Amino acid sequence: MNQDDIVRLLELADFSLVYKAADRIRAEYVGDVVHLRAIIEFSNVCKRQCRYCGLSRENKRLPRFRMRREEILETAAQAVEAGYRTIVLQSGEDDYFTAERLGEIISDIKKLPNSPAVTISCGERSRADFAYFKEKGADRYLLKHETADAGLYDRLHPCGTLKKRVDCLKTIQGLGYETGSGFMVGLPGQTLETIAADLLLLKEIPCQMAGIGPFIANPKTPLAGEKNGDPELTRRAVAIARLILPEANLPLTTALSVLSQEENSHQGDGRQQAAGQTDENNGRQAGKSDAPAENPFSFGANVVMKKVTPDEYKAAYEIYPAEFKKTDIFADRRELEQLIKKFHRIPK
Repeated sequence: MNQDDIVRLLELADFSLVYKAADRIRAEYVGDVVHLRAIIEFSNVCKRQCRYCGLSRENKRLPRFRMRREEILETAAQAVEAGYRTIVLQSGEDDYFTAERLGEIISDIKKLPNSPAVTISCGERSRADFAYFKEKGADRYLLKHETADAGLYDRLHPCGTLKKRVDCLKTIQGLGYETGSGFMVGLPGQTLETIAADLLLLKEIPCQMAGIGPFIANPKTPLAGEKNGDPELTRRAVAIARLILPEANLPLTTALSVLSQEENSHQGDGRQQAAGQTDENNGRQAGKSDAPAENPFSFGANVVMKKVTPDEYKAAYEIYPAEFKKTDIFADRRELEQLIKKFHRIPK
């Protein structure tokens, strides 16, 4: 598919056949397994100034934290004991965690029982850092490009460029990582053409995993008060990602879950009754949701990222506002497994 093809799909009044195709391709290429990843948000210190992100260094109202190495390893060990096979280390761009410091943590996590996979999501680094993390055992690196529109990227990121972002992703791919990127749906100024370009960039890199979630306005950022992204349009983007990246790991993102829950509470049956309404972010017809409301895995997603960050830090990792219940790593894992089985998928 080219950009025009993708735009035409996004505009469809009835998207149900595309959802069915995405679900069929998901079953054919990656099966019924849903991979569960344990996320440890170990630092909310960030040197960047991304205008949508609550972790921006410009947010003076956010209490900052760094988890100690021992805390990170203890949390990772509990997650592995609970059954997680992948540990995701996520942070802001925090220069305190040098390649050597983070490399030691990666190496120690790999020594845990069953040697869990390690995913790093710590922003832009040098090629030497990426190579060092790989040497220490990191398996995956997640670096979302956020938007493939260079002009929009510049407006949202006074601290970087799209070119540097993409260069980092291609470096990561070249070093042999399972490479992950992703973007937000509903950014102010975004168009359907932008979303199509985002999807094509995932294929160009190419990515083996992609996190696609709706924009959620954070009241402590310059984009406070902007309209949140459309969950239905986000689901459509994930479904098309499955069509063009049939073997990729596609998470059911936390941001989409947050807005989908709101959608459920407003609509009653979980479907977005938006037929004929115009989405202010792209000027197109949003349309109603044609994904089966009762199954959150019906549009191509096959991964769930679960926060295992200790409670004393979780609320301060506020990229966007959300409510989180207290962490119980073992009970949360069992609950998640039961939920996945309810939808006739296999938790792993």
